[in-house]
Amino acid sequence: MRVLTAIPVYNEAKSVREVLAAARRYAPEILVVNDGSTDGTAALLDAEAGIYRIDHPKNRGYGAALISAFTYALTQGYDVLVTMDCDGQHEPSRIPLLLEALAGYDIVSGSRYLRDFRQNTPAPTDRRYINAIITQELNHRFGLQLTDAFCGFKAYRCEALACLRITEVGWGMPLQLWVQAARLGLRIREIAVPRIYLDPSRAFGGTLNDPEQRLAYYRAVIESALHDPLPCLEGLTTPSAV
Repeated sequence: MRVLTAIPVYNEAKSVREVLAAARRYAPEILVVNDGSTDGTAALLDAEAGIYRIDHPKNRGYGAALISAFTYALTQGYDVLVTMDCDGQHEPSRIPLLLEALAGYDIVSGSRYLRDFRQNTPAPTDRRYINAIITQELNHRFGLQLTDAFCGFKAYRCEALACLRITEVGWGMPLQLWVQAARLGLRIREIAVPRIYLDPSRAFGGTLNDPEQRLAYYRAVIESALHDPLPCLEGLTTPSAV
């Protein structure tokens, strides 16, 4: 089984080397998508041997970085794609747990709200509030059973990934993914991961710094995803154990 771990990176000079060092212990093949960093991240990546790398000349957005990772995993013939962030909130030591949980499922997603961990830190109030609202709306409308709609720590079977058509380049990309996954009837599982916010003041940028604007944007992404053309809408074969 070929597993690729993809890490989207934007201005993560403070953490990228430490995150990569930890990830190397659990991920033999790593792809870094450098999404137009301007803080010296690119130079630090130049010194990292043995990783795959995609560079966006300009910052295109969180979703765009993951779209590049999805495309790479599919075109290079991987069986499984793991995604994790580079800000220190995801622990690479939990990658084996994601892979173990993937047996019989199409997507395994981390949840920061499934149970408490000793190392948990408080989520910024507006983020937890919006996450709770959007998660509840997704569950009610699409029959999902999520507890955390926005966690970026995930494992995907690439066979299922090929049935998605992700186009949302911004922070709302996970919501397009969940709507498409529900429409396709993909098998979804959550596993508990610690909730670690090393920089609670970190901003989304632009109008999304306003919680009401951000909530409206997320809802617009969900509505749009209802009409996305999907290549495998007829359904998938039963997933094999991974």
